[in-house]
Amino acid sequence: MSRTAILESVDEAVAGIEDGSTILVGGFGLAGMPFDLIDGLIRQGATDLTIVSNNAGNGEVGLAALLKAGRVCKVVCSFPRQSDSYVFDDLYRRGELELEVVPQGNLAERMRAAGAGIGAFYSPTAVGTVLAEGKETRTIDGRDYVLEYPIRGDVALIGAHRADRMGNLVYRKTARNFGPVMATAAATTIVQVHEIVPTGDLDPEAVVTPSIFVDRVVRVPARRYTVQGAR
Repeated sequence: MSRTAILESVDEAVAGIEDGSTILVGGFGLAGMPFDLIDGLIRQGATDLTIVSNNAGNGEVGLAALLKAGRVCKVVCSFPRQSDSYVFDDLYRRGELELEVVPQGNLAERMRAAGAGIGAFYSPTAVGTVLAEGKETRTIDGRDYVLEYPIRGDVALIGAHRADRMGNLVYRKTARNFGPVMATAAATTIVQVHEIVPTGDLDPEAVVTPSIFVDRVVRVPARRYTVQGAR
């Protein structure tokens, strides 16, 4: 029997997210970002959040809208600044937002480590840079490495293409990005999908995220988001 809840509304899906939570948010720029879940989180009202994502928001939609609403105290990401990251830029320059920059491969691996139960790992990325300051280093077979710790989330908000009624997920092309590792690294995984199909309709070979990692699923219509906020 699946433990995944199939819910009727986005607001129901994000209910109960607590102030101070660490939230893993899928997406690579706008690709695969769970816009509807983020909008629901803004309505829900949780604050003092730590957001872990690839970017720090684009334009005034998605993560940028959450930042603009004043709900975020810290961002952990790989690419905080793009030409359209003016919401993040303004908050950061005014000292209203803490930032932790993590190289993209390390970001993915730190979440994967959390899901796999790995206590820590050594990575050569960032050796000799400011990102390695204060971290343990070790030389292995003549190469220097930095000790990195897992990133765990209280909640993961991710987007997928389809789910079955058990909560198994398939993604669409590059919209997959960090979704699979985030689903394994969070205590509660909440997913928006474009379609929910009967159990058995998904090809088992195509399932990327098994239902055991999925807690809540809600179907939302496919929409087009731009950095100006048009849908």
